[in-house]
Amino acid sequence: MSLGGAAALAGLSTAGSLLPEVASAAEPIKLGLLHSLTGTIAIAEAAMVDAEKMAIDEINASGGVLGRPIQPVIQDGASQPSVFAEKASLLLAEDKVAAIVGCYTSASRKAVLPILARNKGLLYYPTYFEGQEEDPHVMYTSQSANQSVVQAVNWLVKEKGKTIFLVGSDYVYPHTCNLIAKATMKKNGGQLVGEEYAPLGQTDFSAIINKIKAAKPACIYSTVVGGSNVAFFKQLNAAGLGGSKITLLSTVVSENEIEGIGAQNAVGYYACMGYFQSIDSPANKKFVADFKKRYGAKRVIGDPMECAYNSVYLWKKGVEKAKSFDPRAVVVASRNLVLQAPEGEVKVDPMNNYVWKKVRIGRARMDGQFDVVWQSPGLVEPVPFIKV
Repeated sequence: MSLGGAAALAGLSTAGSLLPEVASAAEPIKLGLLHSLTGTIAIAEAAMVDAEKMAIDEINASGGVLGRPIQPVIQDGASQPSVFAEKASLLLAEDKVAAIVGCYTSASRKAVLPILARNKGLLYYPTYFEGQEEDPHVMYTSQSANQSVVQAVNWLVKEKGKTIFLVGSDYVYPHTCNLIAKATMKKNGGQLVGEEYAPLGQTDFSAIINKIKAAKPACIYSTVVGGSNVAFFKQLNAAGLGGSKITLLSTVVSENEIEGIGAQNAVGYYACMGYFQSIDSPANKKFVADFKKRYGAKRVIGDPMECAYNSVYLWKKGVEKAKSFDPRAVVVASRNLVLQAPEGEVKVDPMNNYVWKKVRIGRARMDGQFDVVWQSPGLVEPVPFIKV
């Protein structure tokens, strides 16, 4: 178990818990949904709330959790880590939610960690991230770095070329991912030919693109996030670096981001994810059909949305196994928990709060969907800490 096993879990003890000990069977249990509904990260994050609300409504329609309906309490992190911390405090201390599903950037998650510790809260974090962290107050329900960055760079070097240019947004996730990417390149005979960062929300990538053109890499590995991708992808195409001219792979651009970027600006580029909407399975077809029926035929589903949906169900299963809403009991009960998700089987690791997942690489089509060009043969074990 993370952070020293039982000792770390002590911070989640029932002593001093803010959750009510006794409630009538019909009283709703509150679940916090904490995401950016405004600001530059809203392009990636706002739709996650839709997926979470769908999961909540499905669970309520089937009887709720331990006989109690879920009441979502939604807060806007506004793409600002300080706001995430403020809103997490409101959810835990005032709304007294049983758990929170939320955050997107690592900066927002890290801002929330002290609030979770102070209030003995529990966060389900549904976004791919750099790892290098274990916290007893967090369930990490998306890809860790060895399930995304390492897999992506290995594939690039093996299949597309050894010279790689790294481009990212200027905060903790891209910087850490690129440290891991460089270590992975070195192990596989790859060569770094450039590394550049842009502030969150930046819309002028001309200087970076000129450096890419001068370096003439075989591949670009991108960790540019949020609304900046609209400008980045458009300007790459305008500079003659579209998906038919150069290999670009992102670990942060899903179908949902492409909807904002414009499919015509993303076609031919690659993404490494655990989930793509195009997965051909009965479970995923039902998930997609149900989502479109609820929100409209033109809506798309990206990896973070599916992981957000899964997170609500993982919390439900943990609560039911524990027979308690207490965060400590839920964390303990979640060890080895298996969920049959739209992406396929997802399993909580018994030694940490990460999940085993399949990894897939897809190439963007003109319709904004992805053709899966590679997938791991089985579930990939999470490795929280990677030496860089």
